[in-house]
Amino acid sequence: MCHMKKATIRELHLHTGSIVSEATEGRAITILKRGVPVAELGPIRPRPRSKGFGKKHWDRVAGLPKVPDSGRWLEKNR
Repeated sequence: MCHMKKATIRELHLHTGSIVSEATEGRAITILKRGVPVAELGPIRPRPRSKGFGKKHWDRVAGLPKVPDSGRWLEKNR
């Protein structure tokens, strides 16, 4: 059975680097304030990769009216 490490606010203040390194390695650390758990520090879970915009989006974009170059339009109509 794996036990979660605990660290006080003071320990976190004094040893931030080593505690964060442990979290980076996959270990979860419970932060205690006056003996009461107040936070948990651990590795970030990887997010699923986005597949980008779907065909429906690009079909809608293709159907939008073409807009002239706004910079040139502004230059001409100032």
